[in-house]
Amino acid sequence: MANVTLNVTDNKGQAAGSIEAPADFFGFSAEEVQAHVPMIHQVVVAQLAAARQGTHAVKNRAKVSGGGRKPWKQKGTGRARQGSIRAPQWYHGGVVHGPVPRDYSQRTPKKMKAAALKYVLSDRVNNGRVAVVDFGITEPSTKAALAALNPIVADNFTTIVLSRDNINEWLSVRNIPTVHPIFADQLNTYDVVTAQYVVFSKEGYEAFLEAKKPAEKEA
Repeated sequence: MANVTLNVTDNKGQAAGSIEAPADFFGFSAEEVQAHVPMIHQVVVAQLAAARQGTHAVKNRAKVSGGGRKPWKQKGTGRARQGSIRAPQWYHGGVVHGPVPRDYSQRTPKKMKAAALKYVLSDRVNNGRVAVVDFGITEPSTKAALAALNPIVADNFTTIVLSRDNINEWLSVRNIPTVHPIFADQLNTYDVVTAQYVVFSKEGYEAFLEAKKPAEKEA
């Protein structure tokens, strides 16, 4: 791991200094990230699986209404023998081996999820795609948010990490189609992987580091 410095910009997209970032969150090398791609993939798949409702269902022949009477006698008609008009081969018959309600969630250890987030954040840092912005928005304004973001991310899809106190910033960016706002305590691997840029508000960056401190002590 190496020491990391993140660029800080103001509400006009101009350079406003830099900030030291902890190496254990943002300082993994490209080789280390590449070595852990399978783990990152597993965490993302588990997150997508957990988002599935699993409420899909079909009616089998026991649940379809009707079909209690044998449609014709067993022999002598010249037709194939049939026991019910709700058998699977019949129109309006029951479905065989169809989907049933199930839980798609996978068990993913907390340490694995935490590690995956660190590696994908480091990957974005290694490619110069992480920034800290001091929005300084006093009232909701999408125009002001775009003025701060466009010099950094242009039209690329961006995950913006905000603190719970950044209400004006949240209201300002939520209507931008290329922006996905998220609170610092909700930041996860999937939202970093799917974004080309990760932008922290100044308060969001501090809140993110603060939220991770207890977890590091417990570990």
